[in-house]
Amino acid sequence: MKRILTMQDLSCVGQCSLTVALPILSAYGVEACVLPTAILSNHTMFKSWSYLDLTDEMPNIFREWKNNGFQFDAFLLGYLGKEPLMEIAEKCFDEFSAEGAKVIIDPVFGDNGKLYGGFDMNYVAAMRKLLKRADIILPNVTEACFLTGIEYRGNYDGDFVCKLENELKKITDAQIIITGVEVAGRIGELIGGSERGEILWHELLPIKKHGTGDIFASVFTANYLQGKGLHTSCEIAAKFVADCIRKTDKDHFYGVNFEKILNARND
Repeated sequence: MKRILTMQDLSCVGQCSLTVALPILSAYGVEACVLPTAILSNHTMFKSWSYLDLTDEMPNIFREWKNNGFQFDAFLLGYLGKEPLMEIAEKCFDEFSAEGAKVIIDPVFGDNGKLYGGFDMNYVAAMRKLLKRADIILPNVTEACFLTGIEYRGNYDGDFVCKLENELKKITDAQIIITGVEVAGRIGELIGGSERGEILWHELLPIKKHGTGDIFASVFTANYLQGKGLHTSCEIAAKFVADCIRKTDKDHFYGVNFEKILNARND
């Protein structure tokens, strides 16, 4: 069984980040270990929330991991939220990687052409540096634009996304998967290649939900670690997300009911 460490925040209520990564990775047969960067009472789609920063606890966690000889076969990074955590992530790779450990990074700092609240270009620059340590990266189109300095366009075509991929290649040697590509009524992922990436297209559902990127990254990672390859892992993850959206009531505003799909897998 593969042992993966996922480094993200933990919302006590809300279907995103560690709250989805931990059950999904576990359900797919991966030993899921966590490095929570912060604890939130609930995620920020609600009207108010509390926030406990755990950065200062990281040295204590690392000390005990060393004492116990822990190592990880893979790392999945999602929402980090502050630049110092990227240095901590690199230290974690250096000290706790098993032989051949894979690093998968979902940058998680923006969407729809804008940065999320609390982020700036200094954060983007720090993320750009961290991506050099990755084996696979999963930016969406907005994040790819900010990382490469290419101006975001609301209406784009496949050539534009391939241009993003080519510019990302100048930043990192990682395998590039650009998620949330929307063209002509379809949605898909560009899977980078040596010359021109291939876009895997899926049905574009008429509704968007919070946390689906975190779910995609978790399902993708679990399947990839089980040897299913980039294309198959993307296809499984995309179908899982679409099934979650279909099973979620339209008034359920703070995530998707992924639990129903996990349960169906085990029936």
